[in-house]
Amino acid sequence: MTGNIKKKADNRMDHTDEYIKEISEKIDSKKDYYAEISNKIWEFAEPRFQEYRSSELLQHVLKQAGFSIKADLAGEKTAFIAEYGSGKPVIAFLGEFDALPGLSQKADVAERIPVHTDSCGHGCGHQLIGTGTLASAIALKDFMKEHNLQGTIRYYGCPAEENAGGKAFLVRDGYFNDCDLAFCWHPEQGRRACYGSTKANFRVFFTFHGTSAHASMCPELGRSALDAVELMDVGVNYMREHMIDEARIHYAITDTGGDAPNVVQSRAQVLYAIRAPKITQVKELYNRVCNIARGAALMTETTVEIRQVAAYSNLISSKILADHMNAYLEKLGPITYTEEEYAYAQKFQQSLSDQDKNQLPTIARDYFGPKAAEVMKKTIFEPMAYQNLYSDLKYSTDVGDVSWLVPTVHLNIPTFAAGTALHSWQAVAQGKSSIAHKGMLYAARIMALTAIDFLQKPELVNKAREELTETLNGETYPNPLPGDLKPEVW
Repeated sequence: MTGNIKKKADNRMDHTDEYIKEISEKIDSKKDYYAEISNKIWEFAEPRFQEYRSSELLQHVLKQAGFSIKADLAGEKTAFIAEYGSGKPVIAFLGEFDALPGLSQKADVAERIPVHTDSCGHGCGHQLIGTGTLASAIALKDFMKEHNLQGTIRYYGCPAEENAGGKAFLVRDGYFNDCDLAFCWHPEQGRRACYGSTKANFRVFFTFHGTSAHASMCPELGRSALDAVELMDVGVNYMREHMIDEARIHYAITDTGGDAPNVVQSRAQVLYAIRAPKITQVKELYNRVCNIARGAALMTETTVEIRQVAAYSNLISSKILADHMNAYLEKLGPITYTEEEYAYAQKFQQSLSDQDKNQLPTIARDYFGPKAAEVMKKTIFEPMAYQNLYSDLKYSTDVGDVSWLVPTVHLNIPTFAAGTALHSWQAVAQGKSSIAHKGMLYAARIMALTAIDFLQKPELVNKAREELTETLNGETYPNPLPGDLKPEVW
């Protein structure tokens, strides 16, 4: 009996090795093609809800690969779904492709050189996310066809992850209602399938309207909207002492009312990001911030218009999906780099600010625990993350909205020099490198292989759904967007 069990286990292991080889060959045979697609999206560098060329390119590639396309979804012109197959399970691959304002940067240069002043740049690696996810979906589609596997693959072209939460609109309008699993990945410092929760997040404009007047001749006739913005910001800063430690509030004054100090500003505007671990906590803080804004308007005899433009729910991680993904991370082992790539990464490490360099040991400890000192000897972090326990992640993502309805896994893979901060010019500069492309295609392999496990074993899909139901414990999707809110460029 023991011998039979061992024989079955050995056969399964051999099968897994064959699948790894097959998926790797499918992806690696097109590696130059996928690098070219990623580089084109890097060059397009289009901002939220305006990713027209990036979306069109990805749709074209997927259509050529045999996927059917539905586009212009949920009021988002650049959103689309590419679908292959039929029946259950329905597996969603989440692709992103929007860039960040003000981060234009020349590629492969370890100094700040914008290509176009005030233009966008891919400081969060969305060109890699969109393309790597596409490579994974196409490889899986070819595998399913050759092995006669049932199921449906959907590549979701998701605009405006940065600042506007494009996926939340797709979730609200029902485009994920029949999905069984969701896969996504993101550039980061080390290899791991995250098992954690991101922060829920509201984005809200506060626009104050006052009365203009000559600031010297008749200041008593003026009512300053800029005064109201400043008083609001002071009030919120005082509020920080009286909110939970895990919450975060940041703001940017988007309209100061002009550049003439001798004119009382009749209009001024501030944009707030309000974050907390749970959407209910964000709503509570949002109400308090709104009251402060109204108080500032009362003090200055102005009026305030409050307009929420985006919302992100917190991420609900699937441990079952993460465990399977981490098993493949172990199986595939670290990404192999050349000496030239280590030297390239060192060049960018040296360009980091002293503050970022000082953070390196902390980052290494967070990812690799007692292995941190050894890991830091290389300029690219190679091992798997030491710690994969459920944790409070500091950032926000609209993947969170998907995860309330669909068992979801969030993969991290390094694509740049260790210590590189996301949303930095250094991240943009490294976005077309061979290091970035290797990470992108490695992520594609991991996602496709994990999906094969669940396609072949429907009981795993059921377990993932049961786990999500148990985790929610009776809670339902908070649907944090106002019912009448439409996606918009702002």
